[in-house]
Amino acid sequence: MYAKYIQQSHPNARIAVLYQNSDFGKDYLKGLEAGLGAAAGRMIVARASYEPTSPTIDSEMATLASSKATVFFNATTPKFAAQAIRKAAELNWRPTQVLALPSASIQTVLEPAGLDHSVGIISSTYMKDVQDPQWASDAGLKKYLDFMSRYMPGANAADVFNVSGYLAAQALVHVLQECGDDLSRENVMKQATSISNLELDMLLPGIRLNNSTNNYSPIGQLRMMRFDGTSWKLFGEVLAE
Repeated sequence: MYAKYIQQSHPNARIAVLYQNSDFGKDYLKGLEAGLGAAAGRMIVARASYEPTSPTIDSEMATLASSKATVFFNATTPKFAAQAIRKAAELNWRPTQVLALPSASIQTVLEPAGLDHSVGIISSTYMKDVQDPQWASDAGLKKYLDFMSRYMPGANAADVFNVSGYLAAQALVHVLQECGDDLSRENVMKQATSISNLELDMLLPGIRLNNSTNNYSPIGQLRMMRFDGTSWKLFGEVLAE
């Protein structure tokens, strides 16, 4: 889906990729290459990986910046995402930055990186933004806020990791309810891998959970979003696998 966005918006892009040397990072790289298809060899001009135990990614960022890439695909976990955004600014490297969804947190990534360095960053989401006024009267958001007020009164309800946790818990409740009285491993797995068009409180309109025994991942749709220095702003239509 990121590849689709880049091809549509930056057809002549020179892409640099930073990814974690793990299944997490390698899957993002593989997905980007698969999405770009035959154009991958031409468009991806630099790749750099880091170890999860690395203290910094300064040298990797210097290597990527030297490629003069015009798009930077930041497929990292939050700590390294923040470092990468800040280092790009220090190096005066100004590509269009595409940030992997797991690190699209204002509180844990963009603020530590520097909000001024984060303006214009592109990412994606399947979740409603608690701070977006368009959801102020949304029934699903109200249920989420009620839950947070009751069970986690000291937590930041706007943190995407809290929203994500709430969605994961809701999905698990659905699976257990579908199991009925049969909580055997076999039935739990059956129900967990046959989710169909499941709507949850904090999913964006038009996005539903679907999976199967051939594809465990329940998220196959996303909306693109851009950081304006204060909040994420959605744009474009729902993208699907």
